[in-house]
Amino acid sequence: MSTVTISAQDINKLRQMTGAGMMDCRKALTETNGDFEAAIDWLRKQGQKVAAKRSDREAKEGVVIAKTTADNKSGIVVCVSCETDFVSKNADFVAFGQSIADAAINNNVKSLEELLASKAGNATVAELVNDKLASIGEKIGVTKFERVDAEYVASYIHGAYRIGVLVGLNKVAPEAGKDVAMQIAALNPVAVDAASVPADVIAREKGIIVELMKQDPKMAGKPEEMLTKIAEGKMGAFFKEQTLTAQAFVKDAGKSVGDYLKEAGDVKVTEFKRVALG
Repeated sequence: MSTVTISAQDINKLRQMTGAGMMDCRKALTETNGDFEAAIDWLRKQGQKVAAKRSDREAKEGVVIAKTTADNKSGIVVCVSCETDFVSKNADFVAFGQSIADAAINNNVKSLEELLASKAGNATVAELVNDKLASIGEKIGVTKFERVDAEYVASYIHGAYRIGVLVGLNKVAPEAGKDVAMQIAALNPVAVDAASVPADVIAREKGIIVELMKQDPKMAGKPEEMLTKIAEGKMGAFFKEQTLTAQAFVKDAGKSVGDYLKEAGDVKVTEFKRVALG
C-alpha cells in the first residue's frame, strides 16, 4: 500500500506527461509510491500506449535556441525557461534567449555552469538572468545546455522556439543536415542507430516486452529464458521506430534515414542533441 499522498496535481501532471486517463494515472502513482518514471513504466506494462517521456519535458514554458559557430564546426542549444506562455511569446524574452545563445557561442562554452559564469556584455549570464527575473516577476532560468562538435554541425529551431536540434555530420552537407534535424525534431529518436542505444534503455524496453508477454494467456507457463529470447527478437521493431537511421524518412517514407544519407553522399551522423519544451 502506498504511503505517499497522491494529489490531484500529481495525477494531472502524469496525465499531461502520458495522455493516460485520470483513473489510470491515479492507480499508476499509487502502485509506484508517486514515482513518475516508475508510474510511466507501470502504465506501459498494462499495455497502454503512453506519450514518450524523456528529459525534454522538464521546462514548462520558455524558448529553445539552437545556433552554430560561423564555420559550422560547433553548435549549442539552450533552453531559457519561464512560467507562462505570455512571457515566452514576448519578443523581448525571445531576444533575451538569443543573447544567451550568443554568449554561449562567443565564449565557446562547454557546459551550463560555464555558460552561467560567462560574460554577456558587462555582466555574467547568471546576473542577467537574475535581472530579468526581477523585471518580469516570473521564475526564469537557463535550464538546459547541449553542445555538438563535428566536421559540420547543422542547427534547427522548430515552431515558436519550442524545439531546438543540433546534428553533427562527418562532412559538410547543409541540406542533409537540415533534413535530418527536421526528422529528429519530428520523431525524437533515442539514438543514431541500434549500436548507440544506451544499455539501460534496451534493458528497460526488454523488461516491458517480457511483462506484456507474461500477461498473454498464450504465453502462460513459458520459461523466463524463452520470454527473454522472444523479447530480444521483438526489439527489432523498437530499433526501427526509435533509432534515427532506421526510421522512415519523413520526406519520403519509402526509404529510411540511413538510405537518404547514403544517397546524399555517404553522409554519417556522428551525434545529435534535441531539446524541447514540455
